[in-house]
Amino acid sequence: MMNTKLSLSKTKIIGFTIRLNDTRTRYGRSTISATHSSKPAYSGELKVVKETSGTEPLKKKNASNEDNFLSKIAINYLSKTLRDTAGISSSSSSKSTGYDSLVDTATRVAGSLSIKQQHELVLVALDRAFPAVILSLIKMLLPPSKLSREMFALFTTVFFAWLVGPSEVRETEVNGRKEKSLVFIEKCRFLEQTNCVGMCTHLCKIPSQIFIKNSLGMPIYMMPDFNDLSCKMMFGQEPPEIKDDPVMKQPCFQFCKSNRSYGVKH
Repeated sequence: MMNTKLSLSKTKIIGFTIRLNDTRTRYGRSTISATHSSKPAYSGELKVVKETSGTEPLKKKNASNEDNFLSKIAINYLSKTLRDTAGISSSSSSKSTGYDSLVDTATRVAGSLSIKQQHELVLVALDRAFPAVILSLIKMLLPPSKLSREMFALFTTVFFAWLVGPSEVRETEVNGRKEKSLVFIEKCRFLEQTNCVGMCTHLCKIPSQIFIKNSLGMPIYMMPDFNDLSCKMMFGQEPPEIKDDPVMKQPCFQFCKSNRSYGVKH
């Protein structure tokens, strides 16, 4: 049972860095990086103000997020991929299962790695989780267009409810034209379960934006609302530089148990 602060050893962090370089070389996908442009995104310290009031800690799971058989397979696969990439052995992980296991793994990673390392680890994990040949084929067959943006939005609502919760496609405006390429997540499951701004930002939002742009050729801007835990995924919209993203100045919730218990970096 883990009642004390969970952390990876320095050896495992060094090991992760080595595996990160090896993985990029092995897969030949060195184009993935933790920036959106040639300008350095980590030229200085990224700070947030002191934590302010926020949501109360959750006492029970959202009943709408009960997982079916296929959802459990996807959750366990992502959790294992993230755990293996971080070098967390199954014997040292908690006894939690299902989505709790994914949250536990993410919390341990967030409490042990720097912000930049968190981005890089998730990018490598996603790189491992999705076959490069499939991503390349999608990128070739669906270049940026109204059709591809709308298809990506629809695909997200159908196949990723297990990760982010129920969502719907909404109309938005891209280049002066209306199209249905915005995904509205009513209450993000990951944000709700972690109850942590830092984990939402550095283990989901930023690496997902980078991965989707680099692997699928599709710009996407994810805009979480930390008041009601909703999120907008805007396909076709370029996100701001990481250091200029408003989310980087967002304080964490007053009741962020991940920060208090595990030292999660914000």
